[in-house]
Amino acid sequence: MGIFSSSQKKLFPWIHITSEEQLETAFEGAKNKPALFFKHSTRCSISSMALSRFEQNTELLDGKCDLYFIDLLAYRQVSNKLEEISNVIHQSPQAIVVKDNKVIYSATHSSIDAKEIERQLS
Repeated sequence: MGIFSSSQKKLFPWIHITSEEQLETAFEGAKNKPALFFKHSTRCSISSMALSRFEQNTELLDGKCDLYFIDLLAYRQVSNKLEEISNVIHQSPQAIVVKDNKVIYSATHSSIDAKEIERQLS
């Protein structure tokens, strides 16, 4: 074993949203199970830091909501659609949680907090 082999990163169970139709289905599904939408810019270091910090707390949300990932650079139209149907102004990075088809949490940048999302879902 090498010196770098001891720190294997657990893959985060994101469901990647790549179309407006997928987004609408996911948003509609929040009637039955809460949904978290994470909007990420793959070229932004702040967005990468927020994503990494969020992913370190995976166990907090395990099974409590569906976890959706939107790559803003590849699928900007999906992000625009989320802004339209959630009435939450676009930011990046951004986490939006929907429960019973209502936004119960939204935060951006360093304010994205898995512990607070867990509290809102409880």
